[in-house]
Amino acid sequence: MSDAAALALLDRVIGEADVTEQDRETLAALRTRIADDAALPEARPSYRELFQAMPDPVTVLDYEGNVVDLNDAALASFDRTREQIIGRPIHQVNPDLPREHMVPVREALDRRENYLIEVTNRRADGTRFPVEVHSSRVDVDGQSWIVGVARDLTTRRGGELRYRELMELVDKGILIRDADDRVVHANAAAMRMFGIGAGDAVDAVFRREQWLVIDENGRELRDDELPPVVARCTGGVVESTVLGYYHRERRRLIWVSVTAVPQFAPGTDRVQQVMTLFSDVTALKRDSALFDRAQALAHIGGWEWEPGPDRLYLTDEARRILGRDEPLESMEALLGVLGDSDRRSLRAALDGAIASGEHVDLEVLASRDDGHSVWIRLIGENDARQVLQARLTGTLQDVTERRQDEETLRVQARTDPLTTLLNRDALLSELQVRLADPTQSGVAVLYIDLDRFKVVNDLLGHGAGDGLLAAAAKRIQHAVGSEGLTARFGGDEFIVICHTADDAERPQRLAQAIVDAFDASFRVHTEDFNITASIGIAVADGGPVSAEALIQSADAAMFDSKRRGRNGWQLFTARLAEKQQHRLELENKMRRAIEHGEFRLVYQPQVDLNTGRVIGAEALIRWKNSTLGEIRPDRFIDHAETTGDIVGIGGWALREACRQMREWIDAGVDVPRVAVNVSYRQFLAEDLVGIVRDALAEYELPGPALELEFTERVLIEDVPDTLRAFHELRQLGVALSIDDFGEGYSALNYLRRLPIHGVKISKLFVQGVPENASDVAVCRAVAGIAQSLGLDVVAEGVENDAQRECLRSMGIGVGQGYLFAPALQPDEIEARYGPLVETR
Repeated sequence: MSDAAALALLDRVIGEADVTEQDRETLAALRTRIADDAALPEARPSYRELFQAMPDPVTVLDYEGNVVDLNDAALASFDRTREQIIGRPIHQVNPDLPREHMVPVREALDRRENYLIEVTNRRADGTRFPVEVHSSRVDVDGQSWIVGVARDLTTRRGGELRYRELMELVDKGILIRDADDRVVHANAAAMRMFGIGAGDAVDAVFRREQWLVIDENGRELRDDELPPVVARCTGGVVESTVLGYYHRERRRLIWVSVTAVPQFAPGTDRVQQVMTLFSDVTALKRDSALFDRAQALAHIGGWEWEPGPDRLYLTDEARRILGRDEPLESMEALLGVLGDSDRRSLRAALDGAIASGEHVDLEVLASRDDGHSVWIRLIGENDARQVLQARLTGTLQDVTERRQDEETLRVQARTDPLTTLLNRDALLSELQVRLADPTQSGVAVLYIDLDRFKVVNDLLGHGAGDGLLAAAAKRIQHAVGSEGLTARFGGDEFIVICHTADDAERPQRLAQAIVDAFDASFRVHTEDFNITASIGIAVADGGPVSAEALIQSADAAMFDSKRRGRNGWQLFTARLAEKQQHRLELENKMRRAIEHGEFRLVYQPQVDLNTGRVIGAEALIRWKNSTLGEIRPDRFIDHAETTGDIVGIGGWALREACRQMREWIDAGVDVPRVAVNVSYRQFLAEDLVGIVRDALAEYELPGPALELEFTERVLIEDVPDTLRAFHELRQLGVALSIDDFGEGYSALNYLRRLPIHGVKISKLFVQGVPENASDVAVCRAVAGIAQSLGLDVVAEGVENDAQRECLRSMGIGVGQGYLFAPALQPDEIEARYGPLVETR
């Protein structure tokens, strides 16, 4: 390294903030000597004099991080020979440095900034010690060097530890705030003084919005008047100042004497942190008029009671809270404004405090002279300073607003906001209490489901649906009257609880009354709608039964009522119990079917009715259980929809169909596209767009290789979200179609808004073609609508040539059914359609 580089290095070291004045003077003298010598051709001392003069370890690196040179202090710190270090990467010399350590160093130096890091230095014998490394860049003759100066932090760390130990021993509260006013440390005394638990986040507890700070005159201080802020902004010490700190949430006031001392960054006049010392002076303020003023600000009054003469003293704020025209000068007078129960509770608490020193802490309801009532919280304790006679002192606080808020929240937590009936949680809680009470035998549950409500809700919108639900709730409640408890269980489902001990026929009678209440139509906007109710009844027979099990039994009976034609009620029986057991067994096995590999997909070809070519295949799910054998889709799919298991099953089917499509593409199978059904619940519950995107990426499929089939319900529900999701799917290139079009809601208005490419006509209509004129009319109407909107049409369930010809004459281009092929295994698809095959 040249003398110029040595001088540049020396300038960097002298400029470091924490170089001692003695070292700074020595190094400055050395710099003058080297500069003078450098001017003389005959005198060129080595820059090693500079190195050896530095008390701290100095290492010179090239810009790749390899060690070029180091002084003897650095050799000693690494405890290695020069030959073991020179030319090696710095992260090998000190293995505690990460391999990528040089990246942030170079980034900082390229910005002409110094780089500072605290690390451990590892000696050759494996011992470690903490160091602080300052890295600087030196440019000489077009080449950049990195100079690192390390300082041993062992002594500093020990000092910091002793400093913190000392802080914990003093009896004054100490808070340390950084330059951004964040609390970085609080000693044990401060934690106790401000009521902070060991597990509390200190900075969160001391957030400004948590505390009201007042001076001795009761004036609230602004942020810029707080002692730590003043000390930080001015750099001066704020001497003892008495302030009141009131915690808004805990409603606790303490008075403290505050001193704030700024602490500066080494070698600068910049405040690095502020130490605030607190002394608790609450006891000194308790009996003063200023304390009364502070209590008024916090809405807290004080009281003092001598039991012997029954003498009671109340502060002004306490008297204001109680709102009595005549002063209450005895505890008997205070007890007189309470109700009987609260009077007994307070008397017992006071007796306990006198007898055994127990604390008093309870809330009671007191009557005021203006006719209103006020909830007050009384806190007190026996004054230990009184030896000759007992005296209790404490606080009295108005907690009416909080109690009212709690009651409002309690009611809201138990009430359905739409119908004002009990909600699901409150209903379950009440039912559990009744079932657990041995004195209340014979509990019955009526499970009510509104028939056809979803159709009306989907056609008229959620606003009209909510109005219909509220009207239905009133009819149910009116029919039940005082003979039962009515709740909204969720959606369009209601539950009634009643007793049968005094009237065994009450459940059936109430059920019929509810059914009859729905005879009259409901007026929605300007139209009348007929809505009926299907009801299931389950009665606890006296044996142990949970609320969930009893409701589940009533639910099973309700489904049986729907199966029998709706608009009626059914009682849960042993036969229904057996069917319910079968459903539970099916549900349990279904939830393990994916992990056991019991599901599989078969594929039914979709054929161009004009050319006979296969244009795609629909993926259809099949389930074979080791115990139950082959299970028909109509047995488990609806059940999976009800339980929500369809979400997981549908996700598996989507990924499996994509995997199979990738396999066919690789094998040269001529099936351009695979269609997968998407459940409405799956559409709502998952990030469908993200799942589809991931599946396409995983199996490297182009978007047009996948088609998603949705039911008509998706057209109605959550229209903004549906539109957004459909547009994102179409951007992926995925084809979208509406399955079984014409069976459900027929929301034609939404067809033109959604970016779909086709509709599928249900086999319910196709099977009547061409003999049934109504089915022919439906198929022709769907085909006409689709054609006018530029949509493709697929006819499901095509089983003979007559149907194919009739459908083709309507302009329907694609068919699917046994005429072409049943649902096939993947290898059968490959065998049939490996080469280009036409289906006639």
